[in-house]
Amino acid sequence: MPPRKINLLESADRQIHKVFDPHIAGDVNDSQVKVAKFGEMFDWHAHDNEDEAFLVLRGKIAIDFRDGAVELGEGEFIVVPKTVEHRPRSLTPEPVVLMFEPATTLNTGNAESDLTVTELKRL
Repeated sequence: MPPRKINLLESADRQIHKVFDPHIAGDVNDSQVKVAKFGEMFDWHAHDNEDEAFLVLRGKIAIDFRDGAVELGEGEFIVVPKTVEHRPRSLTPEPVVLMFEPATTLNTGNAESDLTVTELKRL
């Protein structure tokens, strides 16, 4: 049986019903490709052992760093190195973002809160 293809935007619209609730789109070796809708403001956090990559599929986001912010639009990509404190937020209503990170990465990194998701759903 051939691998299953996924339309990320259609799947996000159909299956992701709240912001900052990452869903697994696929597994790549020991990493995962995740899709999420972003909301107004996330927690400040860092990932002690993992880099985190973001690709905006739809809309616009900002990633705040302690020394400034980086704005990303559709098709724009950034890697946040491990240990760098950051805080993602939306600049448009519910942007859709693809994230690539090790499967062990917790969405809130070293900052547990009500936004922490420990059991991810799959698209």
